[in-house]
Amino acid sequence: MAYRGRFAPSPSGPLHAGSLVAALASWLDARAHGGQWLLRIEDVDRPRTVPGADEEILRQLAACSLVPDEPPSWQSRREPLYQAALERLVRERKAYACGCSRKDIALALRALGRDRTRHGELVYPGTCREGLHGRQARAWRFRVPEGLVPWTDRRVGVHLQNVAEEVGDFVLKRADGLFAYQLAVVVDDAEQGITHVVRGEDLVDNTPRQILLQRALGVATPSYLHAPLVLGPNREKLSKQNGAAAVDVADPGAALAAAARVLGIALDARGSVPALLAQAVRAWGARYP
Repeated sequence: MAYRGRFAPSPSGPLHAGSLVAALASWLDARAHGGQWLLRIEDVDRPRTVPGADEEILRQLAACSLVPDEPPSWQSRREPLYQAALERLVRERKAYACGCSRKDIALALRALGRDRTRHGELVYPGTCREGLHGRQARAWRFRVPEGLVPWTDRRVGVHLQNVAEEVGDFVLKRADGLFAYQLAVVVDDAEQGITHVVRGEDLVDNTPRQILLQRALGVATPSYLHAPLVLGPNREKLSKQNGAAAVDVADPGAALAAAARVLGIALDARGSVPALLAQAVRAWGARYP
C-alpha cells in the first residue's frame, strides 16, 4: 500500500516549537518513503478552537515549505462520519450510553476502593455497561475488551497496555454532544487511508485505545512513530495550554534547524530551505528506513 501520512494540529493557537517538531517529523517520514503528506485540522473540540488559528498554522507551515499534497481537511466538517461510526458500534454492542457524571464516577470508584486516576482522568468502573439504571444518557462509551494490547513504535519500541484496567470504557461522544478525539482520529485515519502516523510522544498513551477502536470498526492499524517532545523550563511538555509562544517563521531555516535538532538531525541554518529539507530527508531516511 502506498505511504500516506498526516499532520493533525488542533487550532487552539498557532504552531509552537513543539508542534513544528511534530510537523517536520511527519513530513520527513512521508518524503523519505516517497509518500504523500496530508494536513488535518483537528477542530472537533470546538470550545478550545481559537478563531483564525487554522489559517495561521497553514501560513506557518507554508513559510517552512511544509505544504500538504492534498487540500487540508477540517474535523468539524466530518462529523457525519463520526456519528455513523458511533451508531455502528452501538448496533454491534461495542458502545453504549452512559448516564454518569464525573461525581457519579468518583463515588462509584470510592465505594469499590478504586479511587484512582490516570493522567488526571478517573478510570471508569463500567457502571452503565448493562444499562442506564434510570439515568438519562449523557455520553457514549466504548466497551473495552479485556486483555493486553501490544504494539510496536518505530522509535520507542514495544508497548503493552491493559486498557480495560488502566483506562476503562472510554468516551466516544461527550456529554456536551462533541465527539471525542479517540473516535474522530480513528475514523479520519481510516477514511483518509493513512498508513503511517508520526506524532508527538505525548500521544503514546492514546495508541492502544485507537488500536481497539480500529479493530472494532474493522479498519487497518497504521504504523506508529512517536517523536521526541520539546520541554519547557519546568521540564513539562511545551504546549499552548502552558503558554508556549508561537514559533517564529520569519527565518524558516532557523526554525527548521531548531526543530531538526530535537529530532537528532544537525542542519546548517544558513542553507536554503529546500537544501535544508533535502538534507533532513536523507538523515531521517537513514535513521528510519
